[in-house]
Amino acid sequence: MARRKRTSIVLERAVRRAAGINSIAPNLDLGNGLSLPGFSTLIEKMRTRENAYNTALSNLDKLYREMLQTEDELGDMTEHMLMAVGTRYGKSSVEYGMAGGVPKNQRRKGLRGELPILNTEQPQFVASVEGKNGNKPAVTS
Repeated sequence: MARRKRTSIVLERAVRRAAGINSIAPNLDLGNGLSLPGFSTLIEKMRTRENAYNTALSNLDKLYREMLQTEDELGDMTEHMLMAVGTRYGKSSVEYGMAGGVPKNQRRKGLRGELPILNTEQPQFVASVEGKNGNKPAVTS
């Protein structure tokens, strides 16, 4: 999913304000560093930075997608490498274990998720109810 690009409401408002001030006088100078040319310069600086930021996000998205693709390729090759070692040396070999596989003769028997049954007797559980002070609670009717 692509990252959301940024749009500046402040920039949009400043552009509208600059258009209105330009209709008063194209080179209006209000003193204290407040002039239309300075305002326009800052608007362009903000526009440039916003564009650079959004471009960086697009590049980051591209790098992320490329990284995920390479990760998938690496996972596939990792699996193929282990299968090739198993094919060459056998799945019960020491080499297969060295490559990260579990040798066939060391695998657990049985279905996945099943625990071995050790005792056929079912344990008997008896629940006791005690009060806070260790005494049995009084029965009220």
